[in-house]
Amino acid sequence: MKITKKHTYRSFLSLFVSSMILAGCMAGEDGSDEGSSGNNDSGDLEDKVVVYSPHGKDILSEFEKQFEAEYDVDMEFLDMGSQEVLDRVRSEKNNPQADIWWGAPQVMFDEAKAEDLLMEYKPTYADSLDDMYHDEDWAWTGTSQTPEVILYNNKELSEEEAPKDWDDLLDPEWKDEIIIRYPLASGTMRTIYSAMIYRSYKDSEDPKEGYEWLQKLDKNTKEYSANPEVMYNQVAKGVGTISVWNMPDTVMLAEEKGYPFSYVIPESGTPVLTEGIAMVKDAPHPEAAKAFYEFVNTKEAAKLLAEKYYRIPTRDDIGDLPEWIENTEIKPMDIDWKVFQEKEAEWMEHWDENIKSTDKDKSE
Repeated sequence: MKITKKHTYRSFLSLFVSSMILAGCMAGEDGSDEGSSGNNDSGDLEDKVVVYSPHGKDILSEFEKQFEAEYDVDMEFLDMGSQEVLDRVRSEKNNPQADIWWGAPQVMFDEAKAEDLLMEYKPTYADSLDDMYHDEDWAWTGTSQTPEVILYNNKELSEEEAPKDWDDLLDPEWKDEIIIRYPLASGTMRTIYSAMIYRSYKDSEDPKEGYEWLQKLDKNTKEYSANPEVMYNQVAKGVGTISVWNMPDTVMLAEEKGYPFSYVIPESGTPVLTEGIAMVKDAPHPEAAKAFYEFVNTKEAAKLLAEKYYRIPTRDDIGDLPEWIENTEIKPMDIDWKVFQEKEAEWMEHWDENIKSTDKDKSE
């Protein structure tokens, strides 16, 4: 990545207002002004923005303070799992309550786009994103890359003892050693489970082998935790020694929270999610939503998210990133995300109804 000079949020404000005026002119040219309030020609913002996000209270609270200080706009947020966000946005389609959906795998945004839940918006930083990190119609843009890993308790297991690949998790030695975040409420877990099915499905177009794989994993799984915090605590306490989760959160939990966590990047390849952001169609506060969208994706914000919150940026113009990002070698799993979008709900419903053990703790 090229090293670039930091700029302040204050300097960004004038750039953003100018870009909004320009965007308004461009919208007039192509007839696309969906979501515009129609009375913000001067760049004035509404007094509130509502954000739905799975990013957690630490990130959301920090950006709430910074955004409110910069724009004098009240930021309200609801912290929930990414699947829960999608379900809520879907249920509110006829009366939207949220302005911004910040954080979810791209497959969920694609699903929301297909259901006409998102508003197209091309941000000012569009040129810094590779085509793989944004929707072709700009219904969403990627904010970070999220590789999935095998997480383990390094006080209970050594690096040599830890599983090295996905199939190792099925070994009988790990029976009752695996703690899983309940998959249906988690975008991360739905992606990992779907990836395990997709490995064989891509050649056979039959999910049977993948279902059998998940059945074997279920036999080794001690608990399906209701939320991530429960999973973290159970693995940290040694109730189970292994989980599957994303790399950035695993690094953060070890370095910032003191959890005894290490991770293994699966040797055969791993799904690498693009975490994104989108504007909700018919957002009640569209101009404040655009301001927030831009605010959390500046170079300075991307650098802050990388250094303090362990997010791997999608922008290609962020320099001097933390060593764990610069030095990590990832082998991305070759995935057709369109197939994921089409099949994930069916696959997860089958897991829920036919595979998961009913005698394990879980969130309903």
